[in-house]
Order: sequence, then structure tokens, then C-alpha cells
Amino acid sequence: MVDIATRVWNHKWKIDPIVRSLIDTDFYKLLMCQSIFRNKPDTHVTFSLINRSKHVRLADLVDEGELREQLDHIRSLSLSRGESTWLRGNTFYGKRQMFRSDFMEWFENHRLPDYHLEKRDGQYELTFEGKWHEVMLWEIPALSTLMELRGRAVLKDMGKFELQVLYARAMTKLWEKVERLRDIDGLMLADFGTRRRHSYLWQDWCVQALKEGLGSSFAGTSNCRIAMQRELEAIGTNAHELPMVYAALADGDEALRQAPYDVLADWHEEHDGNLRIILPDTYGTDEFLAGAPDWLAGWTGIRIDSGDPATGAEKAIRWWQDRGEDPTEKLVIFSDGLDVEKIAALHAQFAGRVRVSFGWGTMLTNDFKGLAEGDALAPFSLVCKAVAADGRATVKLSDNPNKAMGPDAEIARYKRVFGVGEQIAEEVVV
Repeated sequence: MVDIATRVWNHKWKIDPIVRSLIDTDFYKLLMCQSIFRNKPDTHVTFSLINRSKHVRLADLVDEGELREQLDHIRSLSLSRGESTWLRGNTFYGKRQMFRSDFMEWFENHRLPDYHLEKRDGQYELTFEGKWHEVMLWEIPALSTLMELRGRAVLKDMGKFELQVLYARAMTKLWEKVERLRDIDGLMLADFGTRRRHSYLWQDWCVQALKEGLGSSFAGTSNCRIAMQRELEAIGTNAHELPMVYAALADGDEALRQAPYDVLADWHEEHDGNLRIILPDTYGTDEFLAGAPDWLAGWTGIRIDSGDPATGAEKAIRWWQDRGEDPTEKLVIFSDGLDVEKIAALHAQFAGRVRVSFGWGTMLTNDFKGLAEGDALAPFSLVCKAVAADGRATVKLSDNPNKAMGPDAEIARYKRVFGVGEQIAEEVVV
């Protein structure tokens, strides 16, 4: 096992690339990339970094030269032969050859396009533009790079023993969580922590700890590289990016209203089983479920990623019941702002009523809160989103209005079209 504290100490003398592989990314990005490659190959999209936690002034913490060096290194990466063989030949979700040969031929020759970076008011403005399937794979490495560089900036003045103690305390903190989770009968949990991790080495350590500590209750990891190296299941389905871009491309209110279902119709043609998971909250869960076609009720489950999670699960259960489906056979994946207390409470409330699973993210792979002076390593909310498609602004409403994004006029239009009324604002921590 890697001595993380020593590696961090040695960062002071030698550049250590943060991202070493194009598959150091979330599995759902590759699934979506293949779908976009097939269905929307000519769509031009702009992605932009958005720091929701303005008090963390990234441009004051992270050296621009080092950031550019890391981003330029990412642009030099391409699939290795072993990575290509794993993607082509491995079984994912019970399906061999998940990735089609035409997509793999493109991916094997793909390198990430250029980026635009500048500083403004203590923050970095980082954008990526190009064909959707060519530029979308920047999202995860861009986020993990900024998160790790912020951590390095905080740790750079610590001594060798101070770093050893810091990581010993962080390891103890995580292992205490593992011990509490072991007591939950029937738990099913996966690592979703790539995008806002403390570092790659730390995420890898966390995954190994869950593998040993939880055994069969640990379903796998969203990180493809770690899944490959640790012989784990790669976990993931789809994300808000798909309906946001499809909606931006829609002409007129009726087409806009239909866009979230068009996304899932395309997905339905490509995937079955546990990959048929609905993410309903992009433009409001209530509105999505009310207008959903009957065939969606037959899908495997729902992922709840904003708003009050218990309320979202209750809505899903009622919807399945109203559509003549048995909720006990359906899967509910909770994935928003989870930590041990919330996982335990949600499992106790819904186990037996539905099949319950958890995608544990930032508070798994970046819970250093209270371990550095002034809470300088506390997690914060950094995202990289598709902000425009073919010159049109994208919009996300969410079940939590504090996660909404897009121009004010377009947000108002989307709320009108989707019939979104009053919403309860909840603090966005991660």
C-alpha cells in the first residue's frame, strides 16, 4: 500500500501528475459519451468550471503555472493498450462488449481538446469548447485536478511528521465510518467520489478500505481506472448533462417539455437492466414523474440527487404504485451529500420498501474537515457543467433551487414550461 504522506511530501521536489489516464474518470461519462457519439455527434457544447463555494478563492491558492502544467499533461494522454482491452473485453453490468467497436476506435485515438483559462476575482474561469463527445471528457479530470491542487497548496508547508499524523487521523476517521456501516444489515454502497476527491491516491486508499471493511456490501467504484486496477465493478449510469443539452437544443416549448424523455428514449435503445436508472430532478421530480410515459415506470430504478432524499424516495414509491409497479422490486439510489448518519437513516427508512443503494461521494473521498488549521481542507462545492449547446444556454432547475444554473430569463422560462412551483432551498455543502 502506498505511503500517501511520503508521496505528498515528495510533491515538493518532483511534479507528480494528478491525472495519469483518460479512464481516471467516472464510468457514467464513458457510457454517456458513447450515447452522444451515436445520437448527437455534431452538437457543439461549452463546459465551464463553477465554484459554488465562493469563499474558497482557488486562483489565490492554486498556482496558474502548475494548473496549466497539469492540464497540458492531461491533453497528452491517450488510452493504453491495457485500458482499451479492459473496456473492450470486460463485462459491465452483466453485459460483454458494452462499448461498441466504432466508439472504441474513436476513443483509442482521442486526445482532449484545448482549454481556455483565466483569472477573475480570485477564481479560475476554465472553459472547454468543441463537439460534445470530444469535449465532455474534460469534466472529471478538470475537477479532480483543481481539487487536488487546492489540497497540495494547503499541505505544501507541512512537515513530514505533520503529514504522517494528518493522514493517520484521516484514515482513522474513515475507518470509524466503515465500522459503523458494517452494522447495517443488507447495505449496498458504491464509491462515487472521483470528481471532488482529496487526491487520486486517497480515493484509491478509500476504495481499498471499503473493499476490505464492507466486503460484499461494497458494490464497486465509479472510477474506471481504480475499478480496473482493483478488480472491482465499475458503477454508473447517466447524469444531468444529457437532459440539459437535449433541452437546450429543443425548438419551442413543447419540444422542451419532451426533451428529458427523448434522452431516456435514446438510452432505452442502448441499455437494459440496472443501467435503466431514471435521474428525474433536472427540471423538477414532481413535474418529470407526472408527465413520464408509461414505459419509464418499467425501468429498474431511480437515482435521487437533490432535494430532501426521503421525500424524493417517497415520491418514487407512490409513482410506481400509481403505475401498477411493485416498489419492492425497484432500486432507489441515493447520491446527494451522503455521509454515515444519512446513509444509516435512509436505509432504515426504506429497506424492505424498495431496493436501496448508495453512491457515496465527497464525504467518502474528501472528508478532511477539522484536520487542518482553519478547516483549510474542508470539502467545498466545485462543478464543471455544460453551459451552452449549439450557442444556446443550458439550464438546470434541480429539486434544490440553490443548485439551479442558467440565465435568469431562461430559468424563468423553464420553470413555466415544466410547471415548477415553490421549492425548498437547502444548503449546498458538496
